Amino acid sequence: MKKEPNLLNRDRFIQLGIAIGTYRRLLGMSQEQLAEKANISRTHLSTIEAPKMVTPFSLEIFFNIADALGMEPSELLALADHPEKMFIKKDEA
Repeated sequence: MKKEPNLLNRDRFIQLGIAIGTYRRLLGMSQEQLAEKANISRTHLSTIEAPKMVTPFSLEIFFNIADALGMEPSELLALADHPEKMFIKKDEA
């Protein structure tokens, strides 16, 4: 039986999925491209990015996605907490 995450973690998974999708689009990548680079299916990536679905995923997949986006996992977590930072150029930060 699949265990649902608690409410706080539920919101974190949603924020993380939104951050992944937004950053992917900013890079001009399709879901197919990111999924291939992260070694997951496009369908799985789609469920991770879907804002109305809670899709817990493993640390291995998280690390693969961060690597495929060309960033450190900690940077991806920071973007999930502070999405406005996606739109600030690194030299402005």
